[in-house]
Amino acid sequence: MPGHFEPLPGGGAAVALDDVEISIIRSLAVQLLELIGPGPAEDASDDPLAELFADGPSEPPSDPVLRRLFPDAYTDPEGASSPQGADEQKAHSAEFRRYTENDLRAGKRDSALTVIRSLDALASQTVGGGGAVLKLSPQESQGWLRALNDLRLAIGSRLEITDEDDTDLLYRLPDDDPRKPMVMAYLWLGGLQETLVTTLLP
Repeated sequence: MPGHFEPLPGGGAAVALDDVEISIIRSLAVQLLELIGPGPAEDASDDPLAELFADGPSEPPSDPVLRRLFPDAYTDPEGASSPQGADEQKAHSAEFRRYTENDLRAGKRDSALTVIRSLDALASQTVGGGGAVLKLSPQESQGWLRALNDLRLAIGSRLEITDEDDTDLLYRLPDDDPRKPMVMAYLWLGGLQETLVTTLLP
C-alpha cells in the first residue's frame, strides 16, 4: 500500500502516508485553495440565492495557473483563423465563463477542502510520527481524484509542461536544478492519481 491507493471493501480507497507526505499534500492543497480564492461575496440583502445566481468573471484569469484550471471554453484554432471568428470565440468564452466559473471554483474549493479535512483527521490519529493509513469513502475518493488533478495542472503550469515530451524532459533534470522538488512532487502526485483512478474503476 505505501505510495499507492488500494480499494477498500464496499468502495472507497486507502493509502499509507507518512508524516512528510501528509504535510506536503496538505500544504499543496492549502496553496491551491488560496489560489482559487474565496467564493463571491454575499448579496447585501442576505438573499440565500444571491451567490447561486451571481455572475462570474468574463475575462480569463491573469495568473497562468488559474488560466490552466479555468481555460476558455471556445479555443478552436480553425474557428479563430479570421478576426471575426476570433472575436466570436472570445465573446462566447466570456459568456460561458460568466455563467460557469463561480460553480467551477466552488467545486475545486470543495475538492481541496476534502483533501485538507481528511488529512487533518488522519494527522490526529498518528502516533509517534510514523504516519498512518488514509481511508477514503467513495465520495471522498472522487474529491481526492479531482484535487490531485487540479494540483498536477497547477504544478504543471508552473513547470510550463504542455505535452508528454515536456514530461519526459523532467526525468532528466539534474539534481541541482531548482525545479527538481516541484518536479518530484508533480511525478509523485501523478503516481497517486493513477493508482486512485485504477482503484475506482468498476
